[in-house]
Amino acid sequence: MSSNALDRAVAAIERDPRAGRSLLLYGLIRTLADPKGACLFSLGKLRDLDPEARRLAYELMELMAALGAPDTRWQRAVERLDARIRAGDGN
Repeated sequence: MSSNALDRAVAAIERDPRAGRSLLLYGLIRTLADPKGACLFSLGKLRDLDPEARRLAYELMELMAALGAPDTRWQRAVERLDARIRAGDGN
């Protein structure tokens, strides 16, 4: 599994950081980045995603399962998204 899913998720979130879809994907990425919190994302939230975003969420879960723990690239993506979500705009 390539980290392409992470790149696609970051791009989707950055396009519209205020959208519900973006916030759900962001929440999943943040949860998967925390070794102690990996089971805290409610799978019921996946129902709130459209099929394309849900497939992306599954790919992110597969990527983290393959990695075993967040790598440097994942951590950089989290930091980038943290800043974008805090800013709350698409810039």
